[in-house]
Amino acid sequence: MIGSLEFAQFTVKGVAVKNIGRTLAAVLAFGLLALGCREDAESPTSPSPATALATAAGALSFTQVSVGGGPTGGGHSCGVTTDDRAYCWGDNEHGQLGNGTNSGPEDCNGRTCSIRPVAVLGGLRFDHVSAGGNHSCGVTTDNRVFCWGYNPNGALGDGTTTMRLTPVAVAGGHHFRQVRAGNGHTCAITPLDVAFCWGYNAKGQLGDGTTTRRLTPVRVAGGHSWRQLSGAAGHTCGVTTDDRPYCWGNNSDGQLGDGTTTDRLKPVTVSGTLLFRQIDAGFHHTCAVRTTDDRAYCWGLNQDGALGDGTTTRRLRPVAVLGTRHFEQVDAGGNHTCGVTLAGRGFCWGVNLVGQLGDGTTTRRLKPTALGVDLSLAEVSTGYGSSCGVATDHRAYCWGHNYLGQLGDGTNDPHLLPVPVAAPM
Repeated sequence: MIGSLEFAQFTVKGVAVKNIGRTLAAVLAFGLLALGCREDAESPTSPSPATALATAAGALSFTQVSVGGGPTGGGHSCGVTTDDRAYCWGDNEHGQLGNGTNSGPEDCNGRTCSIRPVAVLGGLRFDHVSAGGNHSCGVTTDNRVFCWGYNPNGALGDGTTTMRLTPVAVAGGHHFRQVRAGNGHTCAITPLDVAFCWGYNAKGQLGDGTTTRRLTPVRVAGGHSWRQLSGAAGHTCGVTTDDRPYCWGNNSDGQLGDGTTTDRLKPVTVSGTLLFRQIDAGFHHTCAVRTTDDRAYCWGLNQDGALGDGTTTRRLRPVAVLGTRHFEQVDAGGNHTCGVTLAGRGFCWGVNLVGQLGDGTTTRRLKPTALGVDLSLAEVSTGYGSSCGVATDHRAYCWGHNYLGQLGDGTNDPHLLPVPVAAPM
């Protein structure tokens, strides 16, 4: 049944792809003919086929997105409705959907999944949620953090290594205003701007000065006051309340931005004097938005152009993303990056093997390329092989890999152009 839910938030860092159904394929083919292979168009054709499809299908309404998954598998997404209810969809092999089971209702390429949103159980009211590698976490409206899903290294923070099929409270009695789930660890910020992390810590991604896994929250070293943070695979980054950027953890590809490839067990300053108001850690690279002029900068692995500087050269320090665009937000994924400009335009760059750039092609892009549909976006989120965004009319769209249903459109087919998230089961 197709319906319309209003979401206040939703999350992703995903993987995946498959064959497009005949009806959508016809619509998509029309869109590709109209689109061509424009490298850097500011204004996609209007009206777009995907927008028309969304209107006809009665797509869900959202205000925030985020994507989950990682290079070794998985791929799920989560969201919060305007009445503060949480929903998730996609891979459910480890209970990361929070619906009380790690089975179906569908079989996606041999893994249990849901290709439409399912309600997270427990009756909790959420401010926002975050989907990690194979687990999910959320901050409730009373500033508590709950997590669910895969937990062999304590990413749920409940003091155990037990998989949880429904939300469990993070231990310690802390209140938090922000949470970000990574590929095997989780970090959060208290209302007093103190950062805590827990879970897998082999590369020092918890920032406590050790490589010891933590089953409950430990304070990030350094005594900084944090505005915002982000963690992905093996590293974590954050900006302080005075816009200073710091990173810690795995640095094999320069993703910490300190001019070295040395792992760091505590926060280190990103090289240079640039101030950033927002930062996002990808799997092997990091991107951020500069405070003074809203320009985007990236650093780290760049073999497919994820840094957007027009090259495939690894960078150990921040480099400017090509173009003169002013970004509201950027989000670093597996080997690609997406951003939303102050004008509400969506751009992506980097690897595009499964359509994760949303431009209607599978051509990699070394500089920002406009989405292939006429959407005015409020925000965007990237996964390992998929991306999602929320339009200013509160419609949520996803594109790219979908073999585990992480696009939430009622299929597990890939999409080279944004498609709307469907109504819940």
